[in-house]
Amino acid sequence: MALSIGIVGLPNVGKSTLFNTLTKKKVDISNYPFCTIDPNIGIVKVPDERLAKLAEVSSSKEVVPTVMEFVDIAGLVRGANQGEGLGNQFLSHIRECDAICEVVRDFKDSDIIHVDGKINPEEDKKTIDTELLLADLSMLEKILKKVQKNAKSGDKEFLKEKEVLEKIKKALEDGQAVRNLDLVKEERAVAKKYNFLTAKPIVYVLNIGEGEENKTEALKDTILLNIKLENDIINLSEAEQKEYIKELGLKESGLDKLIRASYKLLNLITFFTTGPEETRAWTVKIGSTAPEAAGRIHSDMEEGFIRAEVIDWQKLVDVGDETKAKEQGLIRTEGKNYTIKDGDSCYFLFKK
Repeated sequence: MALSIGIVGLPNVGKSTLFNTLTKKKVDISNYPFCTIDPNIGIVKVPDERLAKLAEVSSSKEVVPTVMEFVDIAGLVRGANQGEGLGNQFLSHIRECDAICEVVRDFKDSDIIHVDGKINPEEDKKTIDTELLLADLSMLEKILKKVQKNAKSGDKEFLKEKEVLEKIKKALEDGQAVRNLDLVKEERAVAKKYNFLTAKPIVYVLNIGEGEENKTEALKDTILLNIKLENDIINLSEAEQKEYIKELGLKESGLDKLIRASYKLLNLITFFTTGPEETRAWTVKIGSTAPEAAGRIHSDMEEGFIRAEVIDWQKLVDVGDETKAKEQGLIRTEGKNYTIKDGDSCYFLFKK
């Protein structure tokens, strides 16, 4: 199952254009709030130049990248947490997402109205962050009533849950996002049950105007994107895209930068399986063990895990052949406690 990123922002900031550009999937974009009623979902390839190089070594018939899912909802406005502009309905669509991408407008265009009548990125960011926080607080107040009632029984689990939720409520009332709370493992487990919006990792996209592509990224977890330009680039051929990006003095497209940043935000790494039939990229969380990685391929492989044969992808490419890699002792045998590293090329042995 693909990990998912929910795209949020005020109306007319470029959210749906970003989604279209990311997924090449047509959605309705109109110059007025709330044109996107149902959530739009699209699957996006995670760019990885290592795949093609490994596939060449293995003479693979097929190359399969790892993917991410992006979810686009309608624009939010002040009061969304209370249902303004159907806000609560829209926010419910991203509670199941793994992370949030918040789009903030910093481009000027008199033909595209701003819901508040002026361009002010900091204020827009504050508006959306506040709505996410208030939506969490509104949900928590309802949950807490039930938990407090159950805790009167003296049940230790309910008492602990009550304590954790009251701690989170106090933080939210003080304007603090759940992701920034110092919670121990047991407290994090309680928080995780309720899919708090402000617990999710977040990346900000500042939608800039023409000629600002080389502007310095001043804020943490902020990606500068000229979404209109990115939309133009994505419609070119692959060769033309590379040439255009080079002409702009950029190392990669803004979209690739955003996808990579989202991948990093979720603490993900990639390992590979490669052979004549296919070379495939697989996603695991940082710190995953070899059996857990095998389980990404098939649950039977995790349950019956025996060992893994592992080589760094670059070493395999450099030597140019799996047989030579074995002869040179470059392929290691790893057991159940081995922690998968980004770029590992793996072959798993398991009991059927």
